[in-house]
Amino acid sequence: MSDAKGLKIEQTKAISLVTKAAIALALSGGVIAATTAARADDVPAGLSLKGKTIGISVVGTDHFWDLKAYQGQIAEVKRLGGTPVALDAGRKDAKQIAQIQTLIAQKPDAIIEQLGNVKVLDPWFKKIRTAGIPLFTVDTATPQAINDTTSNNWEMGEELAVQMVQDIGAKGNIIVFNGFYSVPVCAIRYDEMRAVLKYYPDVKIIQPELRDVIPNTVQSAYSEVTDILTKNPKKGSIAAIWACWGVPIEGAAQAVQAAKRDEIKLYAGDSGPDDIKLIEDKNNPVAAVIAQRPTEIGKTAVDNAARHLNGQSVPSFTFVPTIMVTKANVQEVKDKLGWGL
Repeated sequence: MSDAKGLKIEQTKAISLVTKAAIALALSGGVIAATTAARADDVPAGLSLKGKTIGISVVGTDHFWDLKAYQGQIAEVKRLGGTPVALDAGRKDAKQIAQIQTLIAQKPDAIIEQLGNVKVLDPWFKKIRTAGIPLFTVDTATPQAINDTTSNNWEMGEELAVQMVQDIGAKGNIIVFNGFYSVPVCAIRYDEMRAVLKYYPDVKIIQPELRDVIPNTVQSAYSEVTDILTKNPKKGSIAAIWACWGVPIEGAAQAVQAAKRDEIKLYAGDSGPDDIKLIEDKNNPVAAVIAQRPTEIGKTAVDNAARHLNGQSVPSFTFVPTIMVTKANVQEVKDKLGWGL
């Protein structure tokens, strides 16, 4: 059997494993009751939020994805005739909790919460439901939400890991950032990456795993990767770097280039315009990212809240499609992303 054919077979096995795991989760807990692709023309004629107030709580807006999803919610509430009460916690858990308390006291017709530490937030999600306020979330998987609008993070994690393994020939040491496991989307992508690597014993994660941080993400990633590269100076000793999201990869790319380690390929499970520009640069080590559609995700979360408030049923999860971006297809997908690149 040729190496290429063997690799393809093992990829199929890994994909099957991950897909079965997601299905099993759905059947056991009813988490993934249904899915739907987000499109502007999915909104039924006459769907309205006229006279309704929608609370919007976001952990922070300093990242491209966060800001665009937040803005997408505000714009869609207004487009449907409602009044948004939008609160940005500036990456402070205590501030977000205080803001949620304020929203509960105001008794809006629904609350949409975006990202954040689910362990910290879940008790407050319960208080929202106890107060009789419908809760919807963006990228926050919790049983307290009527609907979570997000990307299919199981699929994202699996797809990116398979791409990485294929690119490095199913062999080599990799650096992994794992700083936000308490954030469900990062935990899912990380777990799917590990599920795929289970089938590739020659791909090994360098220990200890790195901890990406907020703020100063780029600077911290640069420092951490530089330190590992210094400890592993031989070319070929490191094959790839993986992160749940795009910003640490920007710092990692700078470190790789500064060390002249052009054999190392970089991968991220989320991206913004800056990451697309890195892929567009043929000399940059970023090899692939998964591009989400944050504005569409925010918009769709509001549409789901509107459907619910108009007496319609909504699925437990709504998945908005993503795009794998590589150096081979970056020019082709730029227009599809609609980011003005």
